[in-house]
Amino acid sequence: MLLLSDAHVPDRALEIPRTIVEWIERSKPFDIVVYAGDLTGREILEWVEGLAPQSYVVAGNMDWLPLPEYHVFEIHGIKIGVVHGDQVYPRGDIKKLTRLARKLGVQVLISGHTHDPFIAVESGVLHINPGSVTGVPSGGGGSLIPSLGIAEIDPDGNIVVRILELRNDELVETLSQRLRIHRLEEV
Repeated sequence: MLLLSDAHVPDRALEIPRTIVEWIERSKPFDIVVYAGDLTGREILEWVEGLAPQSYVVAGNMDWLPLPEYHVFEIHGIKIGVVHGDQVYPRGDIKKLTRLARKLGVQVLISGHTHDPFIAVESGVLHINPGSVTGVPSGGGGSLIPSLGIAEIDPDGNIVVRILELRNDELVETLSQRLRIHRLEEV
């Protein structure tokens, strides 16, 4: 599963860095692509939707496209939610994002809005933020480093999450987490 967020093309960035686009194109096919909001342009939406047979794209606070506020889907019995993250203040507040995950009934919550990637576990919820695919600043700062995420879930509920950042024109793994997610019926 490919995880992207916060391109802000064309309002804050002209394009996604070529190195990232080429890496994504070489790594296809993906089974699912998740985009956690703030595409801001139809061209990016069309590109994202063409990357995998299934795509889950949500609206960010800067999007004018008619997109949903959240998605909930399931992989191997694990419920996954996608939101932009502007539903909580301050940006990226894990406790508030965890409350949102509980409200959605998910064990994994993918969000954006911070422009700063993270992987965190709080009260049994796995949080994944792939950062900004273009590295543009957010209203709260951000890492200013283009990034994306990859997540793999096996039938036993084991999940591996990796964050890749663009450093010196090369995608480098900077964060990773491997854990077992308990299905709701196992809890």
